[in-house]
Amino acid sequence: MTHWFHVPCAAYRRPEPFLETLERTTEPIENREAIGRAAALGAAHHRVPRVSTAERATSGRATCRACRTTIDKGAWRIALVFHEDGRFLPSGFIHVRCAPAYLDTSDILPMVRHFSPALTPADLDEIQAELAAG
Repeated sequence: MTHWFHVPCAAYRRPEPFLETLERTTEPIENREAIGRAAALGAAHHRVPRVSTAERATSGRATCRACRTTIDKGAWRIALVFHEDGRFLPSGFIHVRCAPAYLDTSDILPMVRHFSPALTPADLDEIQAELAAG
């Protein structure tokens, strides 16, 4: 079965096959180097492709998959997804401050920005500060 992705989405969500394709293609790709680095990050850190959106917790009921504590209402959290059987399945949340330990990197802001286009520059600054503090 063939699955189609936007180029950045393929780099973020399916990094290994994307890198294989990137090596073989001679087609011009906008921001090729940056997209290649994003895919390499996901290939090097196996949990990074799980990163989905960043948002403020709407209730105080979700539990962080990393530290296993409740994510307080209004706190920044990152939604996670798994890719199984050709589909993306929701798989819970992590605190933003837990992301560096859970993902083994804190270099996820470009991915968060891509999948959460409604975030303001102030929101991104807050998220970056929490990632740095994690």
